[in-house]
Amino acid sequence: MKQMWKVWKRRTTEDWIVDGVIYLTCLIILIVTVYPFYYVLIVSFNEGIDASMGGIYWWPRKFTLENYAQFFGDLKWLRGLGVTVLRTVVGTVIGVLFTTLVAYGLSFQDLCGRKIYMTIIIISMYFSGGIIPYYMLLRELHLVDTFFVYVIPGALNSFFLMVGLSFFSDIPSSLRESAKIDGASELTVFAKIILPISKPFLATLALYIGVGHWNNWYDSAFFVKTKELRTLSYLMMEVINKSLVSSSSAAAAAQAGSATTTLSIQTAAMVIAVAPILCVYPFLQKYFVTGIMIGSVKE
Repeated sequence: MKQMWKVWKRRTTEDWIVDGVIYLTCLIILIVTVYPFYYVLIVSFNEGIDASMGGIYWWPRKFTLENYAQFFGDLKWLRGLGVTVLRTVVGTVIGVLFTTLVAYGLSFQDLCGRKIYMTIIIISMYFSGGIIPYYMLLRELHLVDTFFVYVIPGALNSFFLMVGLSFFSDIPSSLRESAKIDGASELTVFAKIILPISKPFLATLALYIGVGHWNNWYDSAFFVKTKELRTLSYLMMEVINKSLVSSSSAAAAAQAGSATTTLSIQTAAMVIAVAPILCVYPFLQKYFVTGIMIGSVKE
């Protein structure tokens, strides 16, 4: 405490001014970043018709849980939430598994055909066939209008693959060699030695892939026709694009005797969509900073 007090006493006027500017700038950035999420939260707890009149800034004017009741009572939203959860879980597991296995295999410098594989991967990172050839490929694979169109095409991401390749290349080969001398197979080395020391990479990879699946609405819009396979993000995007989501929506809700509107239910859906990511992130945060720096520094 005495040392801290001495440091504070040595601070000059310029130090206080600089710190004040920094804190003020950080506060402004924090407000600009956080307030839109806070506004959606308070609107989701406000009556829809009342919220359409505006004037809500800091807390709900007419508090209600009707928006969430309507959300959980609508089979369309519940089905979309279930499809999104299933897609995120399955897609993340498959994506992490395939990316890790392929990256680990390519990290061997003596791999037969390694240059050919790397050339194909690098070309795929910079060039795309376009939406029409991509759709034709999915149709030939019988993936269009199926659940697997969400998880199979994105099972291997070229960018994440290159990050994993950089990570596994930095692991000393002596670890694998010592385990093989003790009689361990390649799969045993991978499962018992490589994966336990790869937690930062795996956590970062799982977080990026999971968030990507959770927020993705593109494939649901172009490659899925069955309403039962629509994701939550697509349903929210569908509501946003509806031209009638305005005062006319509020008027229709008032005539129907309901206090909710399409927009108010959408804000409740947005809160529910963001909540799982906010709950998962703290558990992965200790690995995230380490994992995001993978491959950035070479010695």
